[in-house]
Amino acid sequence: MKKDLTANHPNVKLIDTVYGNDDDQTSFDKTSALLAKYPTLKGIVSPTTVGIAAAARYLSTSEFKGKVALTGLRTPDQMRDYITDGTVTAFALWNPADLGYLASYTAKALIDGKITGKEGDSFTAGKLGDFTVGKDGTVVLGDPFTFTKDNIGAFHF
Repeated sequence: MKKDLTANHPNVKLIDTVYGNDDDQTSFDKTSALLAKYPTLKGIVSPTTVGIAAAARYLSTSEFKGKVALTGLRTPDQMRDYITDGTVTAFALWNPADLGYLASYTAKALIDGKITGKEGDSFTAGKLGDFTVGKDGTVVLGDPFTFTKDNIGAFHF
């Protein structure tokens, strides 16, 4: 993340890195401490599902609600209230419907012999388009899906 930030977002300054260790209370406390130390902080990125929920819970009842952008990874049902009340404007996660769709097309391509699972094999996965098998037989869906106030109502998981 640090490399991506430096390379792709030169106007964003990384102030600190803290770890909640996938513990709800630790993540909540770290969010509180971070904002006490840096009251003009503009944003928090939490790459863990526990961390983003704890940070959102803290922000939702603090003076920082609406002032500090929070994003990360979490399921829609667990973030719905924070999106609805404006604590969080967007967060991401892989869309399980698209993952299942891709997995089905990948399995069918293997069964039909269109691919063998070797790096470089390619196939089309219906509405998702073309995919190429990567290193160690992996097929990557791509960028995560972004959930917002406009689309979160369509997802229930």
